[in-house]
Amino acid sequence: MRSTLLISMPALSLLSALAIPGHLQAQPEPPRYIVHDLGKPGLRGDNSFAFGINGVGRVGGQAQRPDGNFHAFLSGVGNTLIDLGTLGGPNSAAGGPNIFNALAIQSDTNVPDPLGEDFCAFGTHLICRGGIWDGAMTPLATLGGNNAAALDINNRGQVAGLSETASHDPTCATPAQALQVLRYNAVVWGPARGEIHLLPPLAGDTVGFALGINDLGQAVGSSGTCANTPGFPFPIGPHAVLWENGVPRDLGSLSPGGSPLNVAAGINNLGAVIGGSQVSGANHTFLWTSATGMKDLGLLGTDLGNLPGSGMGGINNNGQVVGLSCMNDPLCDSTNPSFMARAYLWQNGKMMDLNSLVVGGEPLYLIFACHINDAGEIVGFGATSTGEIHAFSATPIHTVGPSPHSAEREVTGPITLPDEARRLLQQRMPFGRVAPKLMEPPR
Repeated sequence: MRSTLLISMPALSLLSALAIPGHLQAQPEPPRYIVHDLGKPGLRGDNSFAFGINGVGRVGGQAQRPDGNFHAFLSGVGNTLIDLGTLGGPNSAAGGPNIFNALAIQSDTNVPDPLGEDFCAFGTHLICRGGIWDGAMTPLATLGGNNAAALDINNRGQVAGLSETASHDPTCATPAQALQVLRYNAVVWGPARGEIHLLPPLAGDTVGFALGINDLGQAVGSSGTCANTPGFPFPIGPHAVLWENGVPRDLGSLSPGGSPLNVAAGINNLGAVIGGSQVSGANHTFLWTSATGMKDLGLLGTDLGNLPGSGMGGINNNGQVVGLSCMNDPLCDSTNPSFMARAYLWQNGKMMDLNSLVVGGEPLYLIFACHINDAGEIVGFGATSTGEIHAFSATPIHTVGPSPHSAEREVTGPITLPDEARRLLQQRMPFGRVAPKLMEPPR
């Protein structure tokens, strides 16, 4: 097993070919958007989530099947959703595709977890494995434990995520939603098949996870101890971490003296990192660069908190950031019966309600913007008028001057979601798939 991730000449050649700008670009006035509902084509279930989009508009996520289970999807022609299947069990999920339409996967197997864990929170208590889909689904190695989860893939084929080890830890946090028994660590798989690289936690920490990776192999996530860092799919620890060449770097906190929860959620190809940090008991999105350190992106209007998107796409190479703004709960707790939230776009120092920028398309209230590509296309999920959760894509149209909302797209919001929709959000809201209830420090 190797733990050093060197930046190779092929990687540098790839970056050169992509013509990525050398600094964060100032954006013009905010674009207007046309919204496309990806909710029901293909898999025909009631609920779906879009977690990522590549540079040519292909979307990855998960969609509900008629039997109630969820399968990973890749979007196809006409916004159809191609069912990617599973690793033998009933459920799977995918992050965003890379430029070659390969996706990072988490999937149930058909083997019961011998320790009773529900590592990927599908509710099955089956062993869950990380995988890669590139025409077929292939499981990835673990660090000796039963479970693993793959969360993000770069254009070199490196996959970031986390894997259990064989070490039992009686101090592991055991929230009601998941029982964690084994320690786990951040890993990067590849670029060669069969490779797994351990990303060590910060000194003094015992567990960690990686949520995003860029084309240079820089990975981001969080680390802590098993007592204060719930496992996937609720990964949130006390230390936001950037790994460069396999070496962890503590990115700090927005709160003087530190806050109990900090996580680096996404990174672009310029090394700009987004994440979340608690400020006076509320979740705030941060932007970190090596030149400026960690900066608070603030709040949207009178909203009480926010979360960023994740992976290589929560922030694009133009410095635009997307996420979720929590209107009435500083911890973004979707178990709150009156939970209300809205998708945001941040650029040029301003956080904006993405719904206010939509001028046409289908009638979805946009809840969470998960990814944005360099063309400004955004994907995430929103709510229908009947309370279903549907994946969406939003295509920018650059107009001059104000553009009225189209009359046929009557969207009323914010929407108070029914119990089933809030339960789904708690399971699958991505902070790299962080369940918002566990943004509170473990007690």
